[in-house]
Amino acid sequence: MTKTLCMRATALTLAIASSFPLLAQVATEVPPVLPNAKPVQVEHIKVHAESLLGNLEGEAVDRDVFVFLPPSYAANKSRRYPVVYALHGFFIGAEQWTHEIHVPQTIEGAFALGAREMIVVLPDSKSVYGGSMYSSSITTGDFEHFVAHDLVAYIDAHYRTIPVPSSRGLVGHSMGGYGVSRISMKDPGIFGSIYIMSPCCMSNIGGGPGPADQAKERAIAGEKKAAAAKSPADLAAQSPGFAAAQYAMAAAWAPDPKNPPLYFDMPTTDGAPQPEIEAKFASNSPLAFIDQYIGNLRQYKAISIDVGDQDGLRVDAGKLHDILDRYSIANSFEIYHGTHTSAVADRFQNHVLPYFSQNLCFKNCR
Repeated sequence: MTKTLCMRATALTLAIASSFPLLAQVATEVPPVLPNAKPVQVEHIKVHAESLLGNLEGEAVDRDVFVFLPPSYAANKSRRYPVVYALHGFFIGAEQWTHEIHVPQTIEGAFALGAREMIVVLPDSKSVYGGSMYSSSITTGDFEHFVAHDLVAYIDAHYRTIPVPSSRGLVGHSMGGYGVSRISMKDPGIFGSIYIMSPCCMSNIGGGPGPADQAKERAIAGEKKAAAAKSPADLAAQSPGFAAAQYAMAAAWAPDPKNPPLYFDMPTTDGAPQPEIEAKFASNSPLAFIDQYIGNLRQYKAISIDVGDQDGLRVDAGKLHDILDRYSIANSFEIYHGTHTSAVADRFQNHVLPYFSQNLCFKNCR
């Protein structure tokens, strides 16, 4: 019984961590440059996030944000525009996200191919461990509220937006797709349409690689590393890349203000499961809490989900689609040819932005 529980607790962390593909935010095929594309204006700004004040991890409160203004923005001073907010995945921030989806090129390409002009915003939600999980935590900070409230309020106050939900779209890839699913359910009335790309961390998958003894050894190794760390930065330095995923999730989903210097709890102790902490991890899986937010999901004009046919996340993406269908919530779902990242730039230009062009409100909005 103890061995089985140990496997479950360790597998929860491993399964969610393994849903961050190892090269999750690197290679992608780039659409060709279109000769008739008009340039967009790029602004790199800082947005003060009140929602992150007092976080115990020392995450920056002033966040990097990239704003892409459409070709007509500078000349047409009276025109207002819808806004699409695009959330990055784990291990990267907003700047690397711009390279992964190849903006501004893909934004310019989408407009050249007929998508209506809109503002596109890429906020940085990377934490010391590589990802905030777009969650609400005293340890990491309330990144959920930062995206849905602080950021939206700032953009509406400083740019010529159409400041109503029907003119706001939210899209994200991988951890960003998780963020879209979470924020759309828990913060209704902010965005009117959503697009979920290859979402990670949707469920407590269970299982895990290797026999129980190996799982226990990995759990103990993770605990020891955390116990020896002098600070979050110290632990992050010892856990490069996706090795830090277990700590990012613990900081986001199992915060503990009485447990310095890391201020989070691990789901195992000496390799043995801690059911209360394991339950906290599992309770942050959208497929576990979606049934509580069906009324909120009905408020969206449009919901779209996509995932590659060679992406291990396609199973849970399909389950999300099935649940929406079960509740008769209109949504589109596409499994395209590709891996986790191979088509993300193409999808952004040729699917995501045209989707928002069709579903956001551009005139007489309320």
